Amino acid sequence: MMSPLKPDLLLVRFGEMMLKGKNRSRFEKKVVSQLRGVLAPFTQVKLVTEYGRVYIRLSDASAEDVGKAVSKVFGIETYSPVYTAPSDSEAIQAVAVALMKKVVKRPQTFKVEVKRVDKSFPFDTPEMNRIVGGAVLRACPELSVDVRSPETTLRVELREKGALLFVETFEGAGGYPLGTNGKAVLLLSGGIDSPVAGWQAMRRGLELEAVHFHSFPYTSERAKEKVIQLARKLSAYSGGSIKLHLVSFTEVQTSIYAAYKDNLLVTILRRAMYRIAETIAEREKALALVTGESLGQVASQTLPSLNAIGRAVSLPVLQPLIATDKKDIIRMAEQIDTYTLSIQPYEDCCTLFLPPSPSTNPNLRVIEAIERGFPQLDEWILRAALEAETVIVTPEDGAEEDAYF
Repeated sequence: MMSPLKPDLLLVRFGEMMLKGKNRSRFEKKVVSQLRGVLAPFTQVKLVTEYGRVYIRLSDASAEDVGKAVSKVFGIETYSPVYTAPSDSEAIQAVAVALMKKVVKRPQTFKVEVKRVDKSFPFDTPEMNRIVGGAVLRACPELSVDVRSPETTLRVELREKGALLFVETFEGAGGYPLGTNGKAVLLLSGGIDSPVAGWQAMRRGLELEAVHFHSFPYTSERAKEKVIQLARKLSAYSGGSIKLHLVSFTEVQTSIYAAYKDNLLVTILRRAMYRIAETIAEREKALALVTGESLGQVASQTLPSLNAIGRAVSLPVLQPLIATDKKDIIRMAEQIDTYTLSIQPYEDCCTLFLPPSPSTNPNLRVIEAIERGFPQLDEWILRAALEAETVIVTPEDGAEEDAYF
């Protein structure tokens, strides 16, 4: 037995939504595959799979560092640092006492929950609850038992090869395993919303590629690098990398602006972006677009605007944040560590050439009539999609880790 002051295992549990139905085996294999990917830097760890859970043998690896990697894998509900003991009552009591002294900020209430998987163990579940609880109370008399609403629960699993003990349980990323619900293209701006929308889409089992529009020289290299860094944050949740398509929107934007500067300009430009993104999505065999709109947040996100813009494409447009409050979006951005990057004040092509009063109630027939006045629009859109710069972004720091082609 290793020292009880250092976890021996990390116990990883799959989400309930994965454990039902005929897709269970496929989902579990996906999660285990992604776990192996994120744990590749920890060469000393070993994965042991079991029904509905995975044990990660830590060896000398830090439970905290391994936990951070595990927390980015979708399909995982919770994970817990686990301490082991031989299948012996005295040894289990010793580990239980040391564990409670280590992790509990006293005074607190607690209870013991014993799960007796090994039916040959000499004491039954109620007896072991009393034995372990009594040992903790004798060693920590300032603690008290509360079986209804304890501040801490000491869990003990009695298994054939030994006992597992743990008190801490951390939330995983939840959702569905990456890629189990298909592939989509995320329209990734430099703002707060779209990275969160991408994370939410991946959490629902979508594999993502991203498209970003820039208008050099009106937008700077720093603005483009900011988006690469945002994609880097998302790549930590996407199995190790994410394909980012950097689209030069300058020709499309300046050509439309030269011919039309009125209140429907934002809607027309957004429709062009959607069409370019759709062209890339179809080339990459993706079945949907993902955007960061939140209903009513800005002029282009009113229901009439969303309708007029979405009609430009035939692929489904998924909007995970459509009914989410801004404060909740910010909270999620902070959670996935994109917020600080998103608020950096670098220019975005969406903010260029804005009309004084963008329309909040655009008429689709009027928009289509205006677009017919741009006979080269299809050519501009196709050229922008074909000439997009593509980079494979990885979670590692430093642009030298990325592969351009």
